[in-house]
Amino acid sequence: MLRSCAARLRTLVAAPARRPGPVWRLFSSEKVVHKDYGLPNPSWSKDLRLLFDQFMKKCEDGSWKRLSSYRQNPTRVLKDFQTRFVDPRFMKEEQMSKAQQFTRSFEEGLGFEYVMFYNKVERRMVCLFQSGLHLQGVPGYVHGGAIATIIDVTTGMCAYAEGVAMTANLNIDYKKPIPLCSVVVVNCQISNTEGRKLFVSCSIQSVDEKTLYTEATALFVKLDPDKRLT
Repeated sequence: MLRSCAARLRTLVAAPARRPGPVWRLFSSEKVVHKDYGLPNPSWSKDLRLLFDQFMKKCEDGSWKRLSSYRQNPTRVLKDFQTRFVDPRFMKEEQMSKAQQFTRSFEEGLGFEYVMFYNKVERRMVCLFQSGLHLQGVPGYVHGGAIATIIDVTTGMCAYAEGVAMTANLNIDYKKPIPLCSVVVVNCQISNTEGRKLFVSCSIQSVDEKTLYTEATALFVKLDPDKRLT
């Protein structure tokens, strides 16, 4: 009887289940640990995991580096950007604390599943991209806007490695539709620079490199720290 009562008491006072989220707090401090979405999760296909492993091997000698990816910008990065470039009237702290990266706002496996690797010497960025079911355009294929998004994100990260920059122009040539839920390789490289202008070329190919799905060129402009965006 006493054991039964004790068991019920433990049930009543047990902590409620915590809802899953992108961050959690450490028991030893108030530090917030963000989940890195550039790491494998159960939704990743065999092809994506295989490519991931291959590029992680390339990282061992330091020639390539895997980029971490989060739903929310680290507080330090956000505040630095706000201080240098943005009029405080247009960037409220409370609002920005709830903002999420568009490509990381989907549930795992339904939207953009990707990981990026950067080669500093070659000024080259490679994105291994798997499209989710919520990115459909024409039945069975990836929406053109979703393709444009992953191109913009990848070329943008390539340009960002040279300094804080934003998209000025993006030209895309859709050659073949990309099958929904397939894995493709987004390959981009800085082809030229003119002052604060960064010119980036990009292509999207199948895993076996036999099919060219998309080609694109992008122009990014480094932000002037002496000027506000607004």
